[in-house]
Amino acid sequence: MTAAAQEIVDVLVAGSGAGALATAVTAARHGLKVLVVEKDAVYGGTTARSGGVLWVPCNPGSREAGIEDSLEAARAYLEQEAGPNFDPVRVDAFLQAGPEMVAFFERETAVRFVGVPEFSDYHPNSPGARPGGRSILAAPYDAAELGEQVKRLRPPLREITFVGMMFNASQEVAHFFNCTRSLKSAIYVVRRLAQHAREMLVFGRAQRLTNGNALAARLARSAFDLGIEIRTECPVVGLVHEGGAVRGVTVRHGGADRTVLARHAVVLGTGGFPQSPELRKQLFPHAPTGQEHFSPAPTTNTGDGWHLATDAGGATEVRIPNVAAWIPVSLVQHRDGTRGVFPHLIDRYKPGIIAVVKSGKRFVNEADSYHDFGQALQRECAGGPLQAWLIADHRALRRYGLGFAKPFPVPIGHLLRSGYLLRGRTPAELARKAGIDAAQLERTIAQFNGPARSGLDPQFGKGSTAYNRYLGDHNHQPNPCVAPLDKGPYYAVRVVMGDLGTFAGIRTDATSRVLDAQARPVTGLYAVGNDALSVMGGAYPGGGITLGPAMTFGYLAGRHIASVAQGGDAHIQLRESQTLGGSLRPHALSQEISQGIRS
Repeated sequence: MTAAAQEIVDVLVAGSGAGALATAVTAARHGLKVLVVEKDAVYGGTTARSGGVLWVPCNPGSREAGIEDSLEAARAYLEQEAGPNFDPVRVDAFLQAGPEMVAFFERETAVRFVGVPEFSDYHPNSPGARPGGRSILAAPYDAAELGEQVKRLRPPLREITFVGMMFNASQEVAHFFNCTRSLKSAIYVVRRLAQHAREMLVFGRAQRLTNGNALAARLARSAFDLGIEIRTECPVVGLVHEGGAVRGVTVRHGGADRTVLARHAVVLGTGGFPQSPELRKQLFPHAPTGQEHFSPAPTTNTGDGWHLATDAGGATEVRIPNVAAWIPVSLVQHRDGTRGVFPHLIDRYKPGIIAVVKSGKRFVNEADSYHDFGQALQRECAGGPLQAWLIADHRALRRYGLGFAKPFPVPIGHLLRSGYLLRGRTPAELARKAGIDAAQLERTIAQFNGPARSGLDPQFGKGSTAYNRYLGDHNHQPNPCVAPLDKGPYYAVRVVMGDLGTFAGIRTDATSRVLDAQARPVTGLYAVGNDALSVMGGAYPGGGITLGPAMTFGYLAGRHIASVAQGGDAHIQLRESQTLGGSLRPHALSQEISQGIRS
């Protein structure tokens, strides 16, 4: 070793998103001393900015609700989705351990989930797919439960909040859409705004945490309860090697480098590489300089895990159809001079909204998943700038909003003045302002409007699947996703390519151990979350296919590290002093460990 050890722990976890914290909590819950180090000044990673949804087939909540499903069906669906990139060993490990992971965290920690039974798989007509029941959501959480530690929790993405307020699931958003049309929704909105105003006045931030912010907070609370330190502003700058194994890290903290030895494992969970111009240049065909891509991920997600793993002899995999989870985003110029990235997660599904490219033609079912939209945009704009425009008429814009432009009664003038939102009295006038072929846009809207009056979209079938309809307007019939664009003026927002995380990554086995080019484990090194190669093989089958595997493989990693630390002993017991508000069931947990995959 090149430096004297200043600190020794059992497990060192780099990163503080769902995969990293799931590993840390699992290992600590089995008696190991864990330290989490985070590069940024805040903890929570990309998870804290996410929707907080996990895709876990046959999860306990869905089983209790009587939703029919099977691991065999889920496996068939994933095999269909991944095609030649299907990894049966890792997929089977994920599917088998996923329900165990959910039960473990709900039983032993502060993590809680709620079901989203109507949230369909993204391709519900494929073999093995389900129209709902596989996605679960982090339950809302009171920020007061974190005490002073809430000050270091990463805030939600600014662009998808409203005056700093977070929204939980589509039902809550629907109340805000309907507040001028429904007394029930109006009362709900007034109460929520009053509650939020009080929270901002008293605490200076929202106290009702939802979605990914709630998941990050619950995982962090669980870590703190187990005595785990989350040390922020502490990047890993190198690995410590001894005898061909990884034995620790060098971190930079307080302006000085420090060695932390890890008796049993170093775990990489640094969030992938969405903000690395170098790796984007290498791997994103649409970003030849590395700058033609816009991610809402934290700016610190620059591929640290990727580089650390390769320096230790670990292998990475990029030969998958999609190296990231694509999503259309728009660029918001805020009044304070900063620029934000808005991910288009909701608006595209609504009636009265279509997407066109520069030619003025539609190119996709706008209500398909963001990843499918991104793939279609790449195909349509191959060899040129990846850009499209979301088009809405006045009725749709004021009813549903468009990107960062909020529905009535929120003003839109500043967005028109900044150029984020374009407006024209006619489709042709709008097209000229956007640089779109005016004659073709007029034809496109006219061709769309005829069938749309009957709720039909013969060209792309918008609203034809359970997933399409889930985020449509259920009060609009006969098709919650389709209405004509015939109430001027007309509006447009330009969208470009972004991501919700990277899929390419470090090769790992079913216990999250980093593998070398010969598929041999790199002793002492694990990778989880977006640092690891996605188990989905470059596909995006359903909502939560990032966080579901992140927490499951974090759970598997923590379990495996604990098993190895005990010499493979099947009878690992939880320390009595670490019981978190529930009855301790060591025999059940010992069986759980004994069924794990051994080194």
